[in-house]
Amino acid sequence: MASEVFSKQKTIYLRKKHIGPSCKVFFSHDPIKIVRAKGQYMYNEKNEQYLDCINNVAHVGHSHPEVVSAGAKQMELLNTNSRFLHDNLVQYAQRLQATLPEKLSVCYFVNSGSEANDLALRLAWQYTGHKDIITLDNAYHGHVSSLINISPYKFHQLAQPEHSQHVHVAPSPDIYRGKYREDHPDPATAYADDVKDIIEKAHAKGCKIAAFIAESLQSCGGQVIPPVGYFQKVAQHVRKAGGIFIADEVQVGFGRVGTHFWAFQLQGEDFIPDIVTMGKPIGNGHPMSCVVTTREVAESFMSSGMDYFNTFGGNPVSCAIGLAVLDVIEKEDLQGNALRVGGYLTELLKKLKERHPLIGDIRGRGLFVGVELVKDWIKRTPATAEAQDVIYRLKDQRILLSADGPHRNVLKFKPPMCFSTADADLAVEKIDQILTGSLFILLIIFYSSSQMTPMTTSTP
Repeated sequence: MASEVFSKQKTIYLRKKHIGPSCKVFFSHDPIKIVRAKGQYMYNEKNEQYLDCINNVAHVGHSHPEVVSAGAKQMELLNTNSRFLHDNLVQYAQRLQATLPEKLSVCYFVNSGSEANDLALRLAWQYTGHKDIITLDNAYHGHVSSLINISPYKFHQLAQPEHSQHVHVAPSPDIYRGKYREDHPDPATAYADDVKDIIEKAHAKGCKIAAFIAESLQSCGGQVIPPVGYFQKVAQHVRKAGGIFIADEVQVGFGRVGTHFWAFQLQGEDFIPDIVTMGKPIGNGHPMSCVVTTREVAESFMSSGMDYFNTFGGNPVSCAIGLAVLDVIEKEDLQGNALRVGGYLTELLKKLKERHPLIGDIRGRGLFVGVELVKDWIKRTPATAEAQDVIYRLKDQRILLSADGPHRNVLKFKPPMCFSTADADLAVEKIDQILTGSLFILLIIFYSSSQMTPMTTSTP
């Protein structure tokens, strides 16, 4: 605990002085200083309460007492690396595996989603003997060098992007804004065929595919829900080429989608990835993550002759916290809550769409919901400035929401899993007020500039 409590301005000053300038903060024009949090609420230095609609790290709720207690109790006893035997490691691996298909049975514990995805690439390269990776457009898989190369969401931001010759980018399976849309008779096959074409072109150049990696639901890419059957078809093409399938569950796992514990399960029981990576919610804010794979892939990794060791991965404290998170998800029926409240939120937003032409699409599963704002329903022109205006106005109403996607025009709901129907009511009510006020102001400006008789607005 810091010995002195700084003023907000001093905190901003010291951050600018000592923290890397590329480390951005939310609401940079007027950032929020958070000093404590509980459940789905965060509190600033003035003890003002904010409803947190974006924090998918505090999965079971900020500062959950059972999670805090589990970590503190284990810290009092022992924390050491996994080269010593300890029951917490194997107990947690056993509990975690029980949530997955039986084939996915071997765990590697690490400290962040980035570490997990980097290790997944190493496993794929060793197992297949191949080098090339297929990723999705607008994907984000982490911040280390190997992952920036497979994260178009990041490398598109570079002034002079350098694309690795071993990385191939497939279209995002977005049926609202993508290449094949909701009116296509079979978008799953169409998007998968694009992956097949990439494989054929890579082979023609003498390249070989090691893996296809995808977030089970794209988050930074704009809350994209792949059409059912897409992963199965892609996996068929990739495995035929000698590659494997990596499902990135770092942002969407642990019951967030409501109907299932893992988002890749939305594709159907006949789809099983070769590797699953997880992070963020796994430790409710504690730095912890995991790679789960098959026995065959794990044994191949061992055959390289290089031992794998991670100082902090799978330590007793992390595993105690991980076990507590699983306990809370089960005891408080948070997966069921995600299904119920997420469905309620989605219905509220769909009703909102009927009243506001700025809302082009509502999509999501459980407590993973996107609201895409557009200036025109037909052309689907991204309403980027409007989305930014909404999140800043919500912030003034003490509701924290973010906007993302390639055009930064998708409002993202991914709150702690204890989010309630009352919270959904409040958030949607405030969005309704903001959009109503914004429309009114825009109409006044239009009428004043055109000096025309006001005309009624209608939606197509």
